[in-house]
Amino acid sequence: MGVMVVLMLPLLLLGISGLLFIYQEVSRLWSKSAVQNKVVVITDAISELGKECAQVFHTGGARLVLCGKNWEKLENLHDSLISVADPSKTFTPKMVLLDLSDISCVQDVAKEVLDCYGCVDILINNASMKVKEPAHKISLELDQNIMNANYLGPITLTKVLLPNMISRRTGQIVLVNSIQGKFGLPFRTAYAASKHAALGFFDCLRAEVEEYDVVVSTVSPTFIRSHRVYPEQGNWDASIWKFFFRKLAPGVHPAEVAEEVMRTVRRKKQEVLMANAIPKAALYVRTFFPEFFFAVVACGVKEKLSVLGEG
Repeated sequence: MGVMVVLMLPLLLLGISGLLFIYQEVSRLWSKSAVQNKVVVITDAISELGKECAQVFHTGGARLVLCGKNWEKLENLHDSLISVADPSKTFTPKMVLLDLSDISCVQDVAKEVLDCYGCVDILINNASMKVKEPAHKISLELDQNIMNANYLGPITLTKVLLPNMISRRTGQIVLVNSIQGKFGLPFRTAYAASKHAALGFFDCLRAEVEEYDVVVSTVSPTFIRSHRVYPEQGNWDASIWKFFFRKLAPGVHPAEVAEEVMRTVRRKKQEVLMANAIPKAALYVRTFFPEFFFAVVACGVKEKLSVLGEG
């Protein structure tokens, strides 16, 4: 009997994983129908996450507006999208040069998009600028640039596009934020501050625009790991392997975040936290036992500094 249980357990786990994989694939296909013919603006579309979002929404039939600060990379993304998609079911993406850290140009870009399409149905605020340094070593100029890219830029773009959504009484704004908008970590003062500010703004905005049927969503992953090369699509074994790799590897893969953004749009979810048990537990401890949380974090900093000192 014991031998049979041992033999059946791997098959049971494989069966459950297979059903979960099938469910996610069906959910992904269902999500695409929610963006058919919708005007979707993606900021920092040339980042790894931006590329994945562009691919998911483009194959779903959205009218994409790809924003980025490098024209050559935008063209490469544009060409890669139209080369693999069915032209009878998709629209040619529009490319727009946009550097969110340059606040002065954001309004003009937003007006250009509105002049082109007449409206924006979905805005995905994806741009993010990071730095990892002790607070006293970060210049005020860099602090300002990070706040511009992560906070002032996205809210400026949102404010210009929002009146159109309110007048039409429809639209969705998605902020791809970070778990560091919930609690800060050492050596990421500027980044965490900008993420706290952005999350606070969009949490307030959600309540303000609900009566106009405008949805505000926030997606907060832990850290987004670098892009990996996976087996070619279309192969069942390769797809299963890819699914397991995403679940077991640390961090969140850009494709996984893009799929969650699509699900958030379809289900009109207000807030999503993409984190495993440890970050969620840390958030719980930070909320209900702040002194203990601060002590643990401080011990980690002291340990790291002592290791660096010995080095």
